[in-house]
Amino acid sequence: MNTFKKIGLTALAGSLVAVSVNAADLSVTGGAGITFAGQDKTTKGNGWSMTDNMTFAGSAELDNGWTVGTSFLLDNSDGVGSAIFDTRTLTINMNDMGTFTFHGADGGSAMNDVDDVMPYAGGNEGWDLVATAATTKFGRVAGTGGTNSMKYNNSSLMDGLSITASYQPSNASQIEGTVSYAAAYTGVEGLTIGYGADENGLLGTAAIDAETMYIKYAYGPITVGIQESETDANTSANSDEFSAMGISYAVSDDLTISYTESAYDAGDKASDEEHTMIGASYTMGSMSLAVSVNDVKNMGGSTATADDVSGYELALSFVF
Repeated sequence: MNTFKKIGLTALAGSLVAVSVNAADLSVTGGAGITFAGQDKTTKGNGWSMTDNMTFAGSAELDNGWTVGTSFLLDNSDGVGSAIFDTRTLTINMNDMGTFTFHGADGGSAMNDVDDVMPYAGGNEGWDLVATAATTKFGRVAGTGGTNSMKYNNSSLMDGLSITASYQPSNASQIEGTVSYAAAYTGVEGLTIGYGADENGLLGTAAIDAETMYIKYAYGPITVGIQESETDANTSANSDEFSAMGISYAVSDDLTISYTESAYDAGDKASDEEHTMIGASYTMGSMSLAVSVNDVKNMGGSTATADDVSGYELALSFVF
């Protein structure tokens, strides 16, 4: 072996040994709830369902002041067989140098974190409550994320500025590894200005770049927001736009109501998919009650009557 390689590996091994763990903390948090939901123009069956989740987390401080932690979410709320691990993470908090997270499952890209940040009081995004009708729903312009992905965040570079970058290695559905990033500025009281960008990791005409910009402003009990997103592709069929606006009002410390509108303009469709959502949430200690009512028109860009769908959800939840 090369002498310099020997020296380098010896130094690396020594540094890893020197960075030892001091004390470990373990915790378990969770929640449970009952949801009643439905929508028209479909046979939904039993509208009642139970939500449940438990997060197991552990962390330890290293001699250099960094903190290493791991967590996984035990959750079978979707009722899909044995797929109970929604989220698994390994996190390294490097203090002012930022935080690195490896997502073993349910990673999501930096842009996915901000693809729709309008103020929703009922817990659902305006496009997300109703399921697909006769035509597949567009929803919003989203990023690319998945299993075994990496994410880095730092909010210490400049006062009021937070940056996030993520990397999704290539996999069965993505030919190339993809990079996504986002930034948010909160240096003015009540104001948040953000941007995100993403690519889908495919080649040729299938390659799509996505980006989003948003502004939110909170003044007293009122929060307003507006967001614009778009995809850039080689074909008009994949060159789409998404726009959203919303307002929420905190009636009291416990009660908040909201109203949002959004639209998805697909490049190869004559009609925009339109969403409206009214939401309310009430919190009392560890209990919360959320109500969402929404309406989706022209689902998938279709003008058929069957693709104008309304839905509702009432969710009672507890945390412990």
